[in-house]
Amino acid sequence: MKILLVYPHYPDTFWSFRYALKFIDRKASFPPLGLLTVAAMLPGDWEKRLVDMNVHSLGDADLEWADYVFISAMTIQRESAQEVIASCRRLGVKSVAGGPLFTACHDEFPEVDHLVLGEAELTLPPFLADLCYGKARPVYADNRRADITKTVIPLWNLIDVRNYAAMNIQYCRGCPFDCEFCDITALLGKKPRSKRLVQLLAELDSLYVSGWRGAVFFVDDNFIGDKGKLKREVLPALIGWMQAKGHPFYFYTEASIDLADDGQLMALMVRAGFEEVFIGIETPHEGGLVESGKVQNRNRDLLASVKCIQRAGLQVHGGFIVGFDSDSADIFDRQIRFIQESGIVTAMVGVLIALRGTRLYQRLLREGRLLGNATGNNTAIALNFIPRMELRELVSGYQTILGTIYSPKNYYRRVISLLKEYRPTHPGKFHLQQGYVGALFKSILFLGVLGMERLHFWKLFFWSLARRPRQFPLAITYAIYGFHFRKIAEKICENGYAKRI
Repeated sequence: MKILLVYPHYPDTFWSFRYALKFIDRKASFPPLGLLTVAAMLPGDWEKRLVDMNVHSLGDADLEWADYVFISAMTIQRESAQEVIASCRRLGVKSVAGGPLFTACHDEFPEVDHLVLGEAELTLPPFLADLCYGKARPVYADNRRADITKTVIPLWNLIDVRNYAAMNIQYCRGCPFDCEFCDITALLGKKPRSKRLVQLLAELDSLYVSGWRGAVFFVDDNFIGDKGKLKREVLPALIGWMQAKGHPFYFYTEASIDLADDGQLMALMVRAGFEEVFIGIETPHEGGLVESGKVQNRNRDLLASVKCIQRAGLQVHGGFIVGFDSDSADIFDRQIRFIQESGIVTAMVGVLIALRGTRLYQRLLREGRLLGNATGNNTAIALNFIPRMELRELVSGYQTILGTIYSPKNYYRRVISLLKEYRPTHPGKFHLQQGYVGALFKSILFLGVLGMERLHFWKLFFWSLARRPRQFPLAITYAIYGFHFRKIAEKICENGYAKRI
């Protein structure tokens, strides 16, 4: 058979980094790891092609080539996924869909010929078996949790790694916490499941052989879900692998704030090559943490925890949310103050949304406050529920946060604050990937000469050269990120939901 795997377009958000990617001549942040893994599960004698719509356009000729089109998407890619499905129907090409969007909202896609829901390790094999006998059913679903010690290595040869800013791998699935607004536990469970060490090292070997050098994102929902195994087995092995290979990668991942409580774990992560960690901080307001069930963030000094992680040698990226029922009018100033004082440069602030499958969705449904399904883009200000706070006040306050924290003055102040706290002790080196040297000269032109932030850019430029020369590449990287964040923030503030209500 001829199988076309399609990854729908990802809209412009903070996470797309689309404006920053232009500086390094890359087309997308990450490849579609799920589809590459699914491709490796298909029969070896089938022809396979992959179109990542964030890298290449999808034409009718691509679809007409295929016997079946496999589509995987997250909720935020809904609009593009619907367009792909419609094109398949128009051309008479059979479609197969799976992934988070379709697993959570399968009833909304009657046009899809075959829905393969849940974890592919469980539902894809029976679908393929039936397909070979010409009796594939419309829906394949399994609520069990897959044994990921049997998960295959992604089929990297379907992509050109040079199109991407970073590669991604998965070590574990699931999260021990069950925050009300998060759909991870519904999709992947509360009990963390991890791959065998030999699998992890084999995947790193496969990336190394592919020629990749640079950033690798561990896409785990909570990398530190099983701290004991990490400290006892995984991180020591990663340290040895990186040393043997000459430190070809540097890593980043997602974790919970209790990482700050384990100095040994942080030290091992840094030695293994981890440089960044995304943490869901959500709110400095204890009431919001109680309401959302964010137990790991409660009864602690969040600011001190962030500083602790930074001083250990890990840059902290933070997720923040406004729109909780318990939020009062001062939440916007409190969020701004916390973000500025913490030195969290990459502060992803969004408005609360109720995703299907979450406890929040169910609660709002019971309360009669649900307005529909979420877009998955929490920066679009398209609320799918009735908030307690007056809507205009919420939207205006959110826009004020973005306009304030991503103004050049405040943004560059946070970069310098981070560089003062951040103490990189890892033995790795900055990798000058293709396009990164050019990024320096582009940043000088577009940020230092033409940009509205030029005074702040040059202050950071010379400050980092004089005070933190080893971190100079990081300073330039954050300057480029700032350009992207400000563009997105400007769009939100100019075209926000407030103008459409």
